[in-house]
Amino acid sequence: MSTTRPYSPGDRGPEPSGASGASEGGVPAGDASGEGVAAPSGTTAPPGGRQVRRLSFEGASGVVPLARDFTRQALYAWGWLPAASADQRAAAEDVLLVVSELVTNACLHAEGPDQLRITCDNKVIRIEVADQGTGQPSPRTPHRAGRPGGHGMFIVQRLCLDWGVFRTPGVAGKTVWAELGAPA
Repeated sequence: MSTTRPYSPGDRGPEPSGASGASEGGVPAGDASGEGVAAPSGTTAPPGGRQVRRLSFEGASGVVPLARDFTRQALYAWGWLPAASADQRAAAEDVLLVVSELVTNACLHAEGPDQLRITCDNKVIRIEVADQGTGQPSPRTPHRAGRPGGHGMFIVQRLCLDWGVFRTPGVAGKTVWAELGAPA
C-alpha cells in the first residue's frame, strides 16, 4: 500500500478538467440519480469505457451519508448492485465503507471534503476525495483493534488494492485516492 506514490501503477494522473459526470468514452454519465448510465446486468461499466461521477460538497451538510447515497446510486448504475452473489455484495459494501472512511477523514482532519470523484471500469473502481487539508493520512501504527478511533486508514489499507495521496503544485489541499477490484 502506498502513501508516497501519487498515482497507482499505470495511472497517468488526474483527468483534464471536464463536465461533471462525463464518461471517458464521451457518453454522458448522468447525474447522481444514475440517469443515462444504465449498465447491462452483470457488468461493472458500460462498454463505452471508464465511467466517472463527481459530487461537490460545497455548502452541503451531512456529507458522509450524502457520499454513501451518491456512491450507492453509482454502483446501481454500473451494475455492482443489486448484487447477484455474496462476493458481489461484499465488494459493493467495501466500496461504500471506503467512501465513508475517506470522507470522514476529510471531515475530521481537513476541514471537510470538497469533492468526491468515483471512476469505474471493468476491473477497478477508484475513489478520490479532495479536501483543503495539508496533513498526510496514514494508518495508525501499530494498529490496536481495541483502541478507540484511528481505524479509518487501516480499514482503507486492508480493503483496497492500493491507495495514496496526490497534491497539485500551487494548489491548496490534496486528494486521497483508493482503488478496489471489481466483483468477480
